Amino acid sequence: MKKKRLYRLEDYVTVNIARMEREKLGMKRDSGGLYHLKTEYGKACMSDEQIEKMKRQMERGKRDRDRARRKNAGIRWAAAAAACMALFVLLPNTSAGVAHAMSRLPILGRLVDIVTYRDYSYEDDRHNAQITIPEIVVKLPEGRGGTTPEVQENMAKTAEEINAQMQQISGQLIAEFEESLKYEEGYQDMLVDSEVVSSTDHYFTLKLICYQGAGSGAEWDYYYTVDLNTGRQLSLSDLFMPDADYITPVSDIVKGQMRNQMAEDSMKVYWVDNTDIPELNFEAITEETSFYLNEEGDLVICFNEGDVAPMYMGCVEFVISREDLKDIWSYGK
Repeated sequence: MKKKRLYRLEDYVTVNIARMEREKLGMKRDSGGLYHLKTEYGKACMSDEQIEKMKRQMERGKRDRDRARRKNAGIRWAAAAAACMALFVLLPNTSAGVAHAMSRLPILGRLVDIVTYRDYSYEDDRHNAQITIPEIVVKLPEGRGGTTPEVQENMAKTAEEINAQMQQISGQLIAEFEESLKYEEGYQDMLVDSEVVSSTDHYFTLKLICYQGAGSGAEWDYYYTVDLNTGRQLSLSDLFMPDADYITPVSDIVKGQMRNQMAEDSMKVYWVDNTDIPELNFEAITEETSFYLNEEGDLVICFNEGDVAPMYMGCVEFVISREDLKDIWSYGK
């Protein structure tokens, strides 16, 4: 008989924290049913004071983890810069209010560079913001380097669209952070950073990392995968044959990996096969589910904190081999 997995109270609390944070930030809204469920569960098991104490302890640990990660990330960037200084290309940035831009590792090559569009930082006893907004800069290769004018035009348009999205996201967060400075109570941590998670001769993926903590915290990421051969941003459906049902097999593989991870590690919990609260269960990806291609060319499905697991699990990824999708896979063939 299958062993029943027990879900802890913090699982009920943290999934609702994630949903409420996303609602506050203008992301996908929830009906409020889960919040009511958490309240009722809390009444039966713990007092409001105990729940708040537990939440504070969870958030303290989460903030410590995120701050350590930011510190380690800075160390890694510094080491990489020292080792590869000869490869850097310093580019001017004429955007209003921005004095200059610095190249960022890795340099993608013949078509684009990833540079810093804007740095914003603030710190006092109750507030901390470290926001670095990236920008995709399209280069014009000497002698065009075999790149057609059409590809260059597509790349310029794609870069403009992605840059506008990243600036809008970051600008909204900066505005919310500055609004919070007006209040004497409470605290807020905010982080925006980026990372090139894959870079090949055929495509690259830029990841925009966002974190906001204000009583509770949440991280969410945006992925931009660009085909260097066409200059266009890839959507999930672009990876598969026309009219192929990729939703079902990808979803089934993700759920299978969730089950396997939980069977191997009791500390891992995903919202799957949960008979106690079936409305939490992950059922299927959508056309808008975040993804990227790793450098081996395999599909990586990405979920933000609280989407398919308790928030202590962080943002989670599932790597799916192209071989497992060979009957419907078309990208790169």
